[in-house]
Amino acid sequence: MSAAPLARAQVLPARGRLFVLPLMLLVVALGLGSRTPAARESLPRFLTDYAGDSLWAVMVYLCLVFALPRLPVRLAAAGALAISVLDELSQLVHTPWLDALRANRLGALVLGRGFLWSDLVCYAVGVALAAGVDLLRLARRRPPLS
Repeated sequence: MSAAPLARAQVLPARGRLFVLPLMLLVVALGLGSRTPAARESLPRFLTDYAGDSLWAVMVYLCLVFALPRLPVRLAAAGALAISVLDELSQLVHTPWLDALRANRLGALVLGRGFLWSDLVCYAVGVALAAGVDLLRLARRRPPLS
């Protein structure tokens, strides 16, 4: 394999931070909105139970690509999933300082309160959704290889 295709495959166009930032705000709003009483009254229970956790993983993905705009999709997805799973596993640890953080509303939103196996599935779905959309967007921006 020649060096030219390999170099082209490794260098991704940078994601525009001005594009990612509004998405981050939208994901936060949707995630918080999915937990409101109004959402619980008007949306199917499946959505209100699981959308917030999936959107949390989408947010982790967006934070990674915001911080590292040239990060390949595969690494962004792996990183987001790893961070999400580690965060969920941290909920099995109960130390006074962690429990004090989780008692705070913001701490609970970031760190969670209690371990649930279903959250791991939600994180995988959220990361897959974010990576899939990112791949589609990047594919539309790339010029043809001829």
